[in-house]
Amino acid sequence: MKKIFKFYIPGVILLTIVILFIQPNPYFRNAIIYTTAGISDHEIFENRTINTGEPQSWKTSLNYNKYILSEEDNSLLKKYESIAFVAIKDTQIVFESYWDGYSQESFSSSFSMAKSFVSLLIGIAIDDGLISSVNDPVSKYIPEFNAREYNITIRDLLTMSSGLEWNESYFNPFSVTTKAYYGKNLNKLVLKAKSIQAPAQKFDYITANPQLLSMILKKVTGLSLSEYASEKLWKPLGAESIATWSLDMKGGDEKAFCCFNSNARDFAKLGQLVLNKGSWNGSQVVSESYLNESFAPASHVRDKNNKPVDFYGYQWWICHYNDLMVYYARGILGQYIICIPEKNIVIVRLGHKRNNQKLKHHPLDLYSWIDLGIKICD
Repeated sequence: MKKIFKFYIPGVILLTIVILFIQPNPYFRNAIIYTTAGISDHEIFENRTINTGEPQSWKTSLNYNKYILSEEDNSLLKKYESIAFVAIKDTQIVFESYWDGYSQESFSSSFSMAKSFVSLLIGIAIDDGLISSVNDPVSKYIPEFNAREYNITIRDLLTMSSGLEWNESYFNPFSVTTKAYYGKNLNKLVLKAKSIQAPAQKFDYITANPQLLSMILKKVTGLSLSEYASEKLWKPLGAESIATWSLDMKGGDEKAFCCFNSNARDFAKLGQLVLNKGSWNGSQVVSESYLNESFAPASHVRDKNNKPVDFYGYQWWICHYNDLMVYYARGILGQYIICIPEKNIVIVRLGHKRNNQKLKHHPLDLYSWIDLGIKICD
């Protein structure tokens, strides 16, 4: 009996794995093959192009690349396997450097920085009159939205307080987030999410929220997320290169919660847009009033310690550091667009790693990048 049991259990496990591998939706197979997300994952996904218009090159400072990285700086950059570090002050590049074979033109994934880009597009859609208000219910734009127990609003999605059930695990091959990242029919998956509590109460950083925002944008614009981003962000900002947004399948939908692929110089333009209060070359790309709302802490929402949220707005992070107000977008592997209005500085750091320890909800390496960027620019 023991011998039968000894062979039975491994056999069941093996059969289960085989079944998972041969299923039509390849998410489990891909999760096992690729193990975990990487900054070059755009190479394994289908992508949609985000076109640019007339490229506008950055001006370079008189002090361009005069800063010499110290041994301590190099050690920090190496520790987190950096591929790009760019510092901009007063709209001019003061410093840029690249590693690991990457260059000014090299693409890498934004990961969750994409959430901040989606927020900008929501603000633009409101400015365009396509969305009435952040207080509109999600069901107004997505009638098939499954979670109708509560009146979940666009603001609830923006502030990560929708109350939806979602397992935000990036390293579990069976989690719904893994299925969202590697699988097909992403929007269909998100529409299955159900409410587990009333909205506007608890901060819960989940993939479903920005993906629902992208579905609203697609509905009101009649365009794909990439097409709208091209017309409303990439072309107006004079991005120097096309970008791409990874899809759930060929001809499918953008993974709005991640997977906007570009380079450090063009990512920096989104940070500069923030410092410009939504303006670019005399044109208002996104309204200043929406940005003001975006960077106001969602203090009506409580964090896991039941304290008012003072670190997050509309899909942008908010950090108070050394008497400075810092707004930033971030990705899971240490992708950052850091905006410091008081110093008129934008910092972009891209790489393979970040510090998993946090201080006041912010990864510890964030503070190091702020310090380095200010040191370079001052």
